Amino acid sequence: MDLLSTAVGAAVVFAGTDIDDIIVLTVLFVTARRGGRPRPGQIVAGQYLGIGALVVASAVVAAGLLVVPDPWTGLLGLLPIGLGVRALIGADDDEAPEVVGGTLGVAGVTIANGADNIAVYVPVFRALGPAQTGVFLLVFVVLIALWCATAAWLGGHPRVVRLVERAGRWLVPAVFILIGLVILISSGVPARLVDLAG
Repeated sequence: MDLLSTAVGAAVVFAGTDIDDIIVLTVLFVTARRGGRPRPGQIVAGQYLGIGALVVASAVVAAGLLVVPDPWTGLLGLLPIGLGVRALIGADDDEAPEVVGGTLGVAGVTIANGADNIAVYVPVFRALGPAQTGVFLLVFVVLIALWCATAAWLGGHPRVVRLVERAGRWLVPAVFILIGLVILISSGVPARLVDLAG
């Protein structure tokens, strides 16, 4: 596999596993514009930190150093649900709900939202050599910047801003709660809990 096809493969893997991050990042950039937190730099740093943690965890699993109990990684969906509920309960009617306050919060949401990425990254990293892994990492670094720039642009788009101004009290927390529910359900956690109860 040549380096160009490796780069294309890396872009496809990243886009396929992180397309939902555009929504999360856009919501964070809108709340940053309205409420000042998290700051744009914290959003970008948190995204890099979160994706970096997912890549490191995947590399560790791919090397056989750790076994991840697959369906239980979906419990990370409780993090965005908890953040959404907290924001929904805590915000005044006329203020932007603060869902995430800083870099570590953004990283936590990125990790929770990307728990399913590990299932894709592990077999990919098992199949790559050192040079191909370097290409993958470089492409990921570039695409994280592109994702953040796209989300910042969307978060400043007048229609998006107007929508959040009209419905931000419930819309922003609802997006986080919905993301958490999707993580829980798609990972099979409810079915596993039913099996354990039965």
